[in-house]
Amino acid sequence: MRVLIFILLIVISAALKAQKKNNEFSQVDKIALQIPDSLSGSTIGISDYINSNFISQTEKSRAIFIWITTNIQYDIENMFAINFYQNTNEIIDKVLITRKGICMHYAELYHSIANQVGIKSYVVSGYTKQNGFVDYIPHAWIASFIDSTWYLVDPTWGSGYIQNAKFVKKTNDYYFRTRPEQMVKSHMPFDPLWQFLNYPVTNQEFYEGKTGLNKTKPYFNYQDTLSQFERETEIEKLESSSRRIEKNGVKNSLVFDRLQHNKREMEYYYNKIRVETYNSAVNHYNDGINQLNRFIDYRNKQFTPKKPDSEIREMVDLPEKSFINSREKLKEIKKPDPNTANSMIQLNKSIDEAMLNLNEQKAFLDKYFSTGKMFRKSLFYKYTWMGIPLN
Repeated sequence: MRVLIFILLIVISAALKAQKKNNEFSQVDKIALQIPDSLSGSTIGISDYINSNFISQTEKSRAIFIWITTNIQYDIENMFAINFYQNTNEIIDKVLITRKGICMHYAELYHSIANQVGIKSYVVSGYTKQNGFVDYIPHAWIASFIDSTWYLVDPTWGSGYIQNAKFVKKTNDYYFRTRPEQMVKSHMPFDPLWQFLNYPVTNQEFYEGKTGLNKTKPYFNYQDTLSQFERETEIEKLESSSRRIEKNGVKNSLVFDRLQHNKREMEYYYNKIRVETYNSAVNHYNDGINQLNRFIDYRNKQFTPKKPDSEIREMVDLPEKSFINSREKLKEIKKPDPNTANSMIQLNKSIDEAMLNLNEQKAFLDKYFSTGKMFRKSLFYKYTWMGIPLN
């Protein structure tokens, strides 16, 4: 009897909490659901309406949640067509036009509006557990910094549920501003950073349902890690995320696929950096050639119009600096692919040839500056044994 009473009290308590949250935002919900159709066709229109009607981040985040969960229908026919790597703008445009989507549509739409109303948010990807069973398709939800506190929001699960192969539309307030220690019971992000827990749950523990606080584990300062994450470049984010994912255990194919995607993305960025660095080296080389040609042209004109010696000297210093910068850029390229490696060899040869020419010009200039000004003009002529001056 005591067990039955205890369970009943829990059920009643949960119901009261949901009712309390619903009552808390009844006025916000009413205003949010009055967004005119003329504004709801774009995230800009929706965010402008929200900014005009609400002040606090809590109210704004609630307005986003209730509008999405009420107006977007879950696209049950395409529930397996998840592509986290699709263009974000295409995802948002599609869901606003069709008014239906799957988890990535719900999450990206929330993310876009939230950032436009001044609420920091991230799309979190991972997998879930329902009714004690781990799902075999990935899922996406939201991490949102609302009024100085990190919360987790799942607008997809908050919009309803599937029953008998049909989507039942029903807003579930439990998935609005969910505390991390509650969300981790059903949502496992690929990167444990997004659990927002000082003692993250491993993938193995998630499978076993061991999601409670365990202080015997090493302490993880997720706030400092997140601050560092926000300062990292894209490739650094991929590298640090991959290390955390591997450390948390590659339990299933979804986690493995995410790691493989990260590796492909890292290679893409590495290659992008290599190409950009090589192109920068080429640009420095071309600058040097142009500068060298300007000096040669000026020399062919016998240094007319006249310039101070310091300016003439600078005309050969500039191309030398450019060629040096070009070589330095080439040195920055690590582990180039065969095509890039061949291009680097050719560019180095071109720099060598240009430097030979430049050194000849510098030698002439040294002789020019060491010659008395009255006799400098003669240096522009070559004489045959017959004494005939040739230009």
